[in-house]
Amino acid sequence: MRVYTFLEARRKLYSLLSKAVKDGEIHVRRRDVQTFIIKPEKGRGFPLAVGGVDLGITPREIVELVQEGRSGGFV
Repeated sequence: MRVYTFLEARRKLYSLLSKAVKDGEIHVRRRDVQTFIIKPEKGRGFPLAVGGVDLGITPREIVELVQEGRSGGFV
């Protein structure tokens, strides 16, 4: 495990954050010898990245339903 100084971390922040994603965490030590662990937050992703739902209908049926809805077929 490599421990980075505060000055190194400040200069290389972007690459160290990428390293934290790859390795799980990085350690940064201040001059007063206090050490901090930086690690990526788990379970968060793009908020619109959701799984699909299998409705059991074909793409053609979906198009027909949309066209029907646009023509006023639904009440």
